[in-house]
Formats: sequence, structure tokens, C-alpha cells
Amino acid sequence: MKQFTDLALDIAKGAGASFTDMRIVEERQNRVYVERRSLKLIDETESSGYGIRVLLNGAWGFASNTLLTKDEVIKTAKRAISIARASTMVPKDVPAIMAPESEYVDTQVGPCLEDPFKVSNKEKAELLLTCTDIMLNQPNIVMAIGYLQFIRMHRIIANSDGSYLDLTNYFANPHLGCYAVDGSESQDRSFQGGARQSGYEFIREIDLPGNAKKWAEEALIKCRADDTPQGTMDLVLDPMHLALTMHESVGHPTELDRILGWEANMAGRSFLKPELVGNLKYGSDIVNFTVNNNLEGGLGSWFYDDDGVKMQKFFMVENGILNSLGTTRETAPIIGWERSNGCCRSDGFNHFPINRIPNLYMEPGADDSVTPEDLIAGVDRGVYIEGMGSFSIDQMRNNFQFGGDMFWMIEGGKKTKPLKKVTYQAQTTQFWNSCDAIAGKKYWRPHGVMNCGKGEPMQVMRMTHGASHTRFRNISVGGAQI
Repeated sequence: MKQFTDLALDIAKGAGASFTDMRIVEERQNRVYVERRSLKLIDETESSGYGIRVLLNGAWGFASNTLLTKDEVIKTAKRAISIARASTMVPKDVPAIMAPESEYVDTQVGPCLEDPFKVSNKEKAELLLTCTDIMLNQPNIVMAIGYLQFIRMHRIIANSDGSYLDLTNYFANPHLGCYAVDGSESQDRSFQGGARQSGYEFIREIDLPGNAKKWAEEALIKCRADDTPQGTMDLVLDPMHLALTMHESVGHPTELDRILGWEANMAGRSFLKPELVGNLKYGSDIVNFTVNNNLEGGLGSWFYDDDGVKMQKFFMVENGILNSLGTTRETAPIIGWERSNGCCRSDGFNHFPINRIPNLYMEPGADDSVTPEDLIAGVDRGVYIEGMGSFSIDQMRNNFQFGGDMFWMIEGGKKTKPLKKVTYQAQTTQFWNSCDAIAGKKYWRPHGVMNCGKGEPMQVMRMTHGASHTRFRNISVGGAQI
């Protein structure tokens, strides 16, 4: 491939480009989907192509192609140069520049003990059909669905810094869920473990058949549960639930392109400003959010981002104080930062890389002996929430409402009865500052998100969040119709 990347870089250099890169991306995907007791889909797809970015006189040009030949690479590079020249005619307050970065020559392959593309579709379908059959055999279950998705992504990145990277990652994404109907009430329950960068071993590890009956039983429990109470009370939230809460109220607000106003079109901007770094009390003193794009199994652990920046680990929020922002090589210099911290990714060869949420997780409590039961024991009246559900957040990522997948009333320090249709409302910094206890690292769990949408045209990206069980005081609960 190097003959093609060298060709593209030489053409751009000859045109006077200050920065150029070429990304060649090959992606293979396998999906198996079942509904009730029927196999509905087996899908095998492959895609291959490349994109060329050219930065010329402070303006970008980008072009992509699926034909990898000498003539087509020349044509694509020239098209990117032409677009960059046209882009210089549009006035910009701040011409684009790229923060400096080291030269890397590297080959890396992500974790995969059992190649999912060598496991037969028959075995995958039988696993899912076993699970849905277990669910449908439980009382009042009217629908059960399951799917397995596997992706192998191979990237070659070459840029004018001198970097040449050959990178391969595997992703495993399972889902299993069911719906129960009892009278006029319908509720659902599902696997909430998220996706992981892994091979098929992840599917064997999570034991979907062994948990299918429990999830079906809990769907019916939700149907017969009391509606959510209303009022100000305490919350104990499990790791799977917190993954979505932190994604929306910490991950997105700290994306620098959103702060700069570049992302106003898709799901809003951010209440943050660069000068708040080091000053804003984002959460209570025990709240620590870590960015770790080297997290084992993390969906954002790509070794290098699409700017050619080596993946890093740092605090986004440390001891409650906003410590950093997610940046790219283009956004970092705009606020006077010397280097990018590696948060630039594209979801394919034909999309321009943009600022994305990294692997972002909440650190467990400092006391390893603290258990979820300890957190519950400290609540006189409140709600325990498991898993992700509905959510809504305003355009500045400031005011929000979240639901969940399973709910329990807490009274006198004990879980007393199931609930349904629970929502809570809060403001971002008020919510994280109300955190007063976090369970130890034994209870820390990751959750891989496969479907984060952003950009115009839309790009769908992957990242992993994580947490231990966490307690929040005096949160507004109820009052929404779901």
C-alpha cells in the first residue's frame, strides 16, 4: 500500500500542502439477527476504500475513492487539492493549522482470541434462537429478539509527518431483549453489557442463555410494578446506567469542536468554555473521569487516532475539577494548546475525521471495601436504577432527563419493591456535584457504545464508558410520561 500513499503525499506536497494524509480502510462485518423463534437475517458485508485530506493555505480539501490504482489515486489527490483551493475562497477568521505530532511507524492488532469470522453463522444463530426460546417460554413474553454483530476494521494511515501505521481492530456487539405484556401494560428488558473490542470469546464469556430467563422474568415484573414515585430523593445508579449518563453529560460537552460551535447542527453545542478548564467544579471531590484510549477492550482503543496521534490516558475531570477537553490536531491550536490528545476519528474511509468522544470512564471509589449494598444502606428513600433507557438533554448539554431499564424502590436502606417508568431530571454540574459515594473497583464495569451519532453527514462512532455503582443525593424523580 505504501506505493499508493507515497504517491498521494508527493502530489499534495508538490501543490504546496502544509499537511496531507491518506487513510486506507478495509472493513468486514457479520450480523446474525433472530426474532421470536425465527432466523431473520444473516448479513456479510465488506467495504474498502481510501480518503485523502489536504490542508492548503489554511483550508481543507477531502476526497475519497474505492478504486485503488495509480491513476485513481492521482485523480483523487488532485480532487482533494482542487477542493482545498476552492475552500480558500471562503473567508475564515482562523485559518486551519495542525498541531505538531511525532512521526510513527507501527503495526498493531487489537485483542481477538477467537476470530468471529471463523465461527459459523449456524452456531451464532443457534445460540440466539436458544436464548429467544428461553425468553418466550416465560409467562407473558410476546416478543424476543437477539443479534450478534462483528466488525474487523483494518486501517493504513500515512501522513506528511512521516507516519505510516498499519492497524487492525475487532469489535463484538451482542444484544438480547424481550417484551412482556400484562393487561394493558407492556415493558421490555434487555442485555445491558454493551459491546467490546474482542473476538468471539466475549460472546462465550457473557453467557446470554444463562441470563435469558432472568431478563424475561424481570420484563414481567416491570409490567406489574408500581409507577415511579415523584419528589426529591436519592439515587443509586449501576455502571450500565451511568454509561449513558456520562456519555451525554460529560462526553459530549467536553468535545472541543462542540465548544467552538462547529457542531451546532447535530445535538447541540456545549455549556463549557475553554477558560473553564482548571476552574470549573464539574463534580464533587470524589468524582474523577479518565480518558483512556488504551483501555483493554475499549471500543475507542485504536492505537492511533485518524490524525496520527498516539492514543493517550489523562483525566478529563480530576477531584471534581474540569481538567481537560477532547481535542484534535486542528482544534487544539485554536485555544492555544500545543498538542492534540488524540480524539479525532472517522467512521469510514469516505468521511472526514472529526472530534469524537474517547473511551471515558468514572474511576471507582477510593475505598475498595465499599459495596453497592453499602450505598443502598445509606438511602432512606430513593431509587436504584439498572441499565440504560430513555434520555433527553438540551442543546447545550446542561439540563437532562434519564430513564433506565430496571428500577427498585429503596426505603430505609433496603430495596423494597420494583418500579416502572422511572425518570429523573437534573442539571449537569449540579448532578455530578451531588455524588457522595462510589463503590470500589471490584464493582467497576465497562460498557461499549456502538452507535454515537454526530456530524453532517452523520457519522456513527464507538467508545467505551465505565463506572462502579454510584450514589447521588437529592435528585428530582418522576413527573415525566414515558
